Amino acid sequence: MLKETLHQESEESVDINLSPMIDVVFILLIFFILTTVFVEETGIDVDKPEAASSVPLEQDSILIAISADERVYYGGREIGLSGIRPTIQRVLLASDASVIIQADKAASHGVFARAYGEARAAGARKIHFSTRADVEE
Repeated sequence: MLKETLHQESEESVDINLSPMIDVVFILLIFFILTTVFVEETGIDVDKPEAASSVPLEQDSILIAISADERVYYGGREIGLSGIRPTIQRVLLASDASVIIQADKAASHGVFARAYGEARAAGARKIHFSTRADVEE
């Protein structure tokens, strides 16, 4: 009899419930996805002019690119000079981001000045332009 009860106890299977562990993994995954800061790129390569000094880009910023053929881009999409104001106004509704204009060194000063004026008219208070740091000392 004692032998039968010992034998019956050893045949019971032990199951580990993995549901709570999977829940915790998904919660951690969601946490890391939501807290990751994404830097939005302009979507085109711009040959920026050199500068003697530079300041790192802010994480929360609106990047406007002006190509060598004087086309204006935001997020890889061509918006033109007339699209700068509504684009910046839409983004500024969500956050007080700074505007960074990345103009190709072959683009004319007039296009840059008009892009700057459109950003100012859209309500942007912090407008910067992006350059390449001078690496020669």
